Amino acid sequence: MKNFKFAALALALAAFGSANAAVITFQTGSSNAAAQLTAQDYADVVNAAVAGGNSKVLASYDNVSNNSVFGTGTSNIAFKSTIDFGLSSAGTYSFRAGVDFGKGGAVFLDGTAVDLKTNDMWWSGNYGNSSQYFQVSNAALSAGNHTLTIYGLEGCCDGGQQVQFAKAGEGYQTFTDATLAPVPEPETYAMLLGGLAMLGAVARRRRA
Repeated sequence: MKNFKFAALALALAAFGSANAAVITFQTGSSNAAAQLTAQDYADVVNAAVAGGNSKVLASYDNVSNNSVFGTGTSNIAFKSTIDFGLSSAGTYSFRAGVDFGKGGAVFLDGTAVDLKTNDMWWSGNYGNSSQYFQVSNAALSAGNHTLTIYGLEGCCDGGQQVQFAKAGEGYQTFTDATLAPVPEPETYAMLLGGLAMLGAVARRRRA
């Protein structure tokens, strides 16, 4: 009986836990690749480089670098950042990413390329020069889950990075594990209800 109760509770918590926060996955690998011609080229080169590299889920995307997160060096780095987030209702959102990508990079929103820069990008905490950071303006997004993916190549010096979002009419906020939580899929709600039903059955049997 005790094991059954714990299993029911675990099922309910697992179903509901995925709705707690945006998921920020930061990946790096080694690459000597030059600046690429297209956004898809960046995606292909970086994906290959990070496949055997480092990966970590971040609590906040502010002043992030390869060396600060993984301690594995400051040169010849491929970067991939994947932010899975959700909207409870449709809205218009803008995104910006301050990076240090000496060989440029690209941004995808829900699998579609939305920004590409092949120049030396050195954001250095300043959003005053649009050539030095990525910008996605006024994207009309439906209710539900979305994915923002950022690819980049750095020759040296691994400066801090930041990724932010802004709902139309509001100011920018940095992505953290407490913002824009993914929306549970219908099957997740079914798991939650199933777990709660199992707990209810346990309670009824104990009263009997």
